[in-house]
Amino acid sequence: MSGHSKWATTKHKKAVIDAKRGKLFAKLIKNIEVAARTGGPDPEGNPTLYDAIQKARKSSVPVDNIERARKRGGGLEAGGADWQTIMYEGYAPGGVAVLVECLTDNRNRAASEVRVAMTRNGGSMADPGSVSYMFNRKGVVIVPKGELSEDDVLTAVLDAGAEEVNDLGDSFEVVSEAGDLVPVRKALQDAGIDYDSAESGFMPTLSVPLDEDAARKVFRLIDALEDSDDVQNVYANFEVSDDVLAKLD
Repeated sequence: MSGHSKWATTKHKKAVIDAKRGKLFAKLIKNIEVAARTGGPDPEGNPTLYDAIQKARKSSVPVDNIERARKRGGGLEAGGADWQTIMYEGYAPGGVAVLVECLTDNRNRAASEVRVAMTRNGGSMADPGSVSYMFNRKGVVIVPKGELSEDDVLTAVLDAGAEEVNDLGDSFEVVSEAGDLVPVRKALQDAGIDYDSAESGFMPTLSVPLDEDAARKVFRLIDALEDSDDVQNVYANFEVSDDVLAKLD
Protein backbone atom coordinates (compact mmCIF):
# COMPACT_ATOMS: atom_id res chain seq x y z
CA MET A 1 0.00 0.00 0.00
CA SER A 2 2.89 2.39 0.64
CA GLY A 3 3.76 2.47 -3.07
CA HIS A 4 0.16 3.24 -3.97
CA SER A 5 -0.05 5.95 -1.32
CA LYS A 6 3.11 7.54 -2.63
CA TRP A 7 1.73 7.52 -6.18
CA ALA A 8 -1.61 9.00 -5.00
CA THR A 9 0.20 11.76 -3.09
CA THR A 10 2.38 12.59 -6.10
CA LYS A 11 -0.67 12.63 -8.37
CA HIS A 12 -2.50 14.96 -6.00
CA LYS A 13 0.47 17.35 -5.80
CA LYS A 14 0.74 17.40 -9.59
CA ALA A 15 -2.98 18.20 -9.87
CA VAL A 16 -2.57 21.11 -7.46
CA ILE A 17 0.45 22.44 -9.39
CA ASP A 18 -1.36 22.07 -12.72
CA ALA A 19 -4.42 23.86 -11.33
CA LYS A 20 -2.26 26.71 -10.03
CA ARG A 21 -0.44 26.87 -13.37
CA GLY A 22 -3.80 27.12 -15.13
CA LYS A 23 -4.77 30.02 -12.87
CA LEU A 24 -1.38 31.65 -13.41
CA PHE A 25 -1.73 31.33 -17.19
CA ALA A 26 -5.17 32.98 -17.07
CA LYS A 27 -3.81 35.90 -15.02
CA LEU A 28 -0.83 36.41 -17.32
CA ILE A 29 -3.10 36.33 -20.38
CA LYS A 30 -5.32 38.95 -18.73
CA ASN A 31 -2.30 41.20 -18.17
CA ILE A 32 -1.41 40.99 -21.86
CA GLU A 33 -4.95 41.87 -22.94
CA VAL A 34 -5.11 44.91 -20.67
CA ALA A 35 -1.63 46.12 -21.65
CA ALA A 36 -2.47 45.83 -25.35
CA ARG A 37 -5.79 47.64 -24.89
CA THR A 38 -4.20 50.44 -22.88
CA GLY A 39 -1.04 51.07 -24.87
CA GLY A 40 -1.60 49.41 -28.24
CA PRO A 41 -0.81 45.92 -29.60
CA ASP A 42 2.81 46.60 -30.66
CA PRO A 43 5.23 45.39 -27.93
CA GLU A 44 8.05 47.52 -29.36
CA GLY A 45 6.07 50.69 -28.71
CA ASN A 46 4.36 49.46 -25.55
CA PRO A 47 6.85 48.57 -22.77
CA THR A 48 4.10 47.32 -20.43
CA LEU A 49 2.91 44.87 -23.08
CA TYR A 50 6.50 43.85 -23.82
CA ASP A 51 7.09 42.99 -20.16
CA ALA A 52 3.72 41.20 -19.85
CA ILE A 53 4.58 39.02 -22.87
CA GLN A 54 8.06 38.29 -21.54
CA LYS A 55 6.68 37.21 -18.17
CA ALA A 56 4.13 34.94 -19.87
CA ARG A 57 6.87 33.36 -22.00
CA LYS A 58 9.06 32.81 -18.94
CA SER A 59 6.10 31.06 -17.29
CA SER A 60 5.67 28.73 -20.31
CA VAL A 61 2.37 30.17 -21.53
CA PRO A 62 1.88 28.83 -25.09
CA VAL A 63 2.87 31.33 -27.80
CA ASP A 64 -0.53 30.99 -29.54
CA ASN A 65 -2.32 31.99 -26.32
CA ILE A 66 -0.05 35.00 -25.91
CA GLU A 67 -0.59 36.13 -29.50
CA ARG A 68 -4.38 35.78 -29.31
CA ALA A 69 -4.47 37.80 -26.08
CA ARG A 70 -2.35 40.53 -27.67
CA LYS A 71 -4.69 40.73 -30.66
CA ARG A 72 -7.85 40.67 -28.52
CA GLY A 73 -6.57 43.46 -26.31
CA GLY A 74 -5.41 45.52 -29.25
CA GLY A 75 -8.72 45.18 -31.09
CA LEU A 76 -7.19 43.09 -33.88
CA GLU A 77 -9.38 40.11 -32.96
CA ALA A 78 -12.85 39.87 -31.42
CA GLY A 79 -13.53 38.63 -27.91
CA GLY A 80 -11.67 41.01 -25.63
CA ALA A 81 -13.29 41.52 -22.22
CA ASP A 82 -13.78 44.86 -20.47
CA TRP A 83 -11.27 44.29 -17.67
CA GLN A 84 -11.25 46.77 -14.79
CA THR A 85 -8.54 47.17 -12.17
CA ILE A 86 -9.84 47.46 -8.60
CA MET A 87 -7.85 47.66 -5.36
CA TYR A 88 -9.18 46.33 -2.07
CA GLU A 89 -7.56 46.96 1.29
CA GLY A 90 -7.65 44.90 4.45
CA TYR A 91 -5.87 43.31 7.36
CA ALA A 92 -4.63 39.74 7.77
CA PRO A 93 -4.14 38.05 11.16
CA GLY A 94 -1.38 39.65 13.23
CA GLY A 95 -2.22 43.16 12.02
CA VAL A 96 -0.61 42.58 8.61
CA ALA A 97 -1.71 45.14 6.02
CA VAL A 98 -2.96 43.66 2.74
CA LEU A 99 -3.53 45.20 -0.69
CA VAL A 100 -5.54 43.06 -3.13
CA GLU A 101 -5.26 44.00 -6.81
CA CYS A 102 -8.11 42.65 -8.93
CA LEU A 103 -8.55 42.59 -12.69
CA THR A 104 -12.16 41.72 -13.34
CA ASP A 105 -15.10 42.05 -15.71
CA ASN A 106 -17.52 41.79 -12.76
CA ARG A 107 -16.95 44.18 -9.84
CA ASN A 108 -19.64 42.61 -7.63
CA ARG A 109 -18.16 39.12 -8.00
CA ALA A 110 -14.64 40.36 -7.29
CA ALA A 111 -15.73 42.26 -4.17
CA SER A 112 -17.69 39.27 -2.89
CA GLU A 113 -14.84 36.78 -3.41
CA VAL A 114 -12.29 39.04 -1.73
CA ARG A 115 -14.61 39.65 1.24
CA VAL A 116 -15.37 35.94 1.66
CA ALA A 117 -11.69 34.98 1.50
CA MET A 118 -10.87 37.62 4.10
CA THR A 119 -13.60 36.80 6.60
CA ARG A 120 -13.18 33.01 6.35
CA ASN A 121 -9.44 33.23 7.01
CA GLY A 122 -9.24 35.61 9.95
CA GLY A 123 -8.85 38.81 7.93
CA SER A 124 -10.97 41.93 7.69
CA MET A 125 -11.73 44.51 5.01
CA ALA A 126 -10.54 48.09 5.48
CA ASP A 127 -11.67 51.45 4.14
CA PRO A 128 -9.93 52.80 1.00
CA GLY A 129 -6.74 54.62 1.92
CA SER A 130 -6.42 53.12 5.40
CA VAL A 131 -3.85 50.53 4.24
CA SER A 132 -2.48 51.76 0.91
CA TYR A 133 -0.50 54.58 2.52
CA MET A 134 1.81 51.89 3.95
CA PHE A 135 2.92 50.89 0.44
CA ASN A 136 4.80 52.60 -2.37
CA ARG A 137 4.52 51.69 -6.04
CA LYS A 138 7.90 50.45 -7.27
CA GLY A 139 9.45 48.87 -10.32
CA VAL A 140 10.66 45.34 -9.57
CA VAL A 141 12.86 43.20 -11.82
CA ILE A 142 13.64 39.61 -10.78
CA VAL A 143 17.01 38.33 -12.04
CA PRO A 144 17.94 34.62 -11.74
CA LYS A 145 21.22 34.38 -9.87
CA GLY A 146 23.12 31.76 -11.89
CA GLU A 147 26.79 32.80 -11.91
CA LEU A 148 25.97 36.45 -11.23
CA SER A 149 27.12 38.34 -8.16
CA GLU A 150 25.21 41.17 -6.53
CA ASP A 151 27.91 43.57 -7.75
CA ASP A 152 27.41 42.40 -11.36
CA VAL A 153 23.73 43.31 -11.21
CA LEU A 154 24.30 46.54 -9.27
CA THR A 155 26.93 47.75 -11.76
CA ALA A 156 24.54 47.14 -14.67
CA VAL A 157 21.56 49.02 -13.22
CA LEU A 158 22.96 51.75 -10.98
CA ASP A 159 23.00 54.50 -13.62
CA ALA A 160 19.56 53.49 -14.93
CA GLY A 161 17.73 54.50 -11.75
CA ALA A 162 17.86 51.35 -9.60
CA GLU A 163 17.51 52.05 -5.88
CA GLU A 164 18.60 48.71 -4.45
CA VAL A 165 19.44 45.10 -5.29
CA ASN A 166 18.22 42.46 -2.82
CA ASP A 167 19.49 38.89 -2.58
CA LEU A 168 16.44 36.56 -2.52
CA GLY A 169 18.42 33.31 -2.45
CA ASP A 170 18.04 31.91 -5.97
CA SER A 171 17.54 35.33 -7.54
CA PHE A 172 18.14 39.05 -7.16
CA GLU A 173 15.39 41.64 -6.80
CA VAL A 174 16.15 44.99 -8.45
CA VAL A 175 13.98 47.79 -7.04
CA SER A 176 13.46 51.19 -8.66
CA GLU A 177 10.88 53.93 -8.92
CA ALA A 178 7.99 52.67 -11.08
CA GLY A 179 8.90 55.22 -13.77
CA ASP A 180 12.45 53.83 -13.99
CA LEU A 181 11.36 50.23 -14.58
CA VAL A 182 11.91 50.26 -18.36
CA PRO A 183 15.38 51.92 -18.22
CA VAL A 184 16.46 49.42 -15.54
CA ARG A 185 15.17 46.48 -17.57
CA LYS A 186 16.91 47.78 -20.70
CA ALA A 187 20.16 48.29 -18.76
CA LEU A 188 20.10 44.63 -17.74
CA GLN A 189 19.44 43.58 -21.35
CA ASP A 190 22.29 45.79 -22.61
CA ALA A 191 24.59 44.13 -20.07
CA GLY A 192 23.55 40.68 -21.34
CA ILE A 193 21.82 39.82 -18.05
CA ASP A 194 18.69 37.68 -18.29
CA TYR A 195 15.66 38.42 -16.11
CA ASP A 196 12.53 36.49 -15.11
CA SER A 197 10.06 39.37 -14.79
CA ALA A 198 9.88 43.16 -14.86
CA GLU A 199 6.75 44.84 -13.52
CA SER A 200 5.53 47.54 -11.20
CA GLY A 201 4.08 46.51 -7.86
CA PHE A 202 3.56 47.69 -4.30
CA MET A 203 6.27 47.41 -1.66
CA PRO A 204 5.65 48.05 2.05
CA THR A 205 7.37 50.94 3.80
CA LEU A 206 7.24 49.05 7.12
CA SER A 207 7.17 45.28 7.75
CA VAL A 208 5.54 43.24 10.53
CA PRO A 209 7.64 40.25 11.76
CA LEU A 210 5.63 37.01 12.06
CA ASP A 211 6.13 33.90 14.17
CA GLU A 212 5.26 30.42 12.89
CA ASP A 213 1.60 30.49 13.93
CA ALA A 214 0.90 33.95 12.54
CA ALA A 215 2.80 33.20 9.31
CA ARG A 216 0.72 30.07 8.74
CA LYS A 217 -2.51 32.09 9.12
CA VAL A 218 -1.32 34.89 6.83
CA PHE A 219 -0.18 32.42 4.13
CA ARG A 220 -3.54 30.66 4.34
CA LEU A 221 -5.36 33.95 3.76
CA ILE A 222 -3.11 34.91 0.84
CA ASP A 223 -3.63 31.48 -0.75
CA ALA A 224 -7.41 31.92 -0.44
CA LEU A 225 -7.25 35.36 -2.05
CA GLU A 226 -5.01 34.20 -4.89
CA ASP A 227 -7.38 31.32 -5.55
CA SER A 228 -9.88 33.83 -6.97
CA ASP A 229 -9.69 34.25 -10.74
CA ASP A 230 -10.35 37.97 -10.28
CA VAL A 231 -7.32 38.52 -8.02
CA GLN A 232 -4.14 39.40 -9.91
CA ASN A 233 -1.78 40.28 -7.06
CA VAL A 234 -1.73 40.30 -3.28
CA TYR A 235 0.71 42.59 -1.45
CA ALA A 236 1.29 42.38 2.30
CA ASN A 237 3.71 43.98 4.74
CA PHE A 238 4.89 40.93 6.68
CA GLU A 239 8.41 39.64 7.26
CA VAL A 240 9.21 35.97 7.91
CA SER A 241 12.62 34.71 9.06
CA ASP A 242 14.38 31.77 7.40
CA ASP A 243 13.86 29.71 10.58
CA VAL A 244 10.10 30.23 10.49
CA LEU A 245 9.97 29.46 6.76
CA ALA A 246 11.90 26.22 7.35
CA LYS A 247 9.35 25.14 9.97
CA LEU A 248 6.46 25.93 7.63
CA ASP A 249 8.06 23.92 4.80
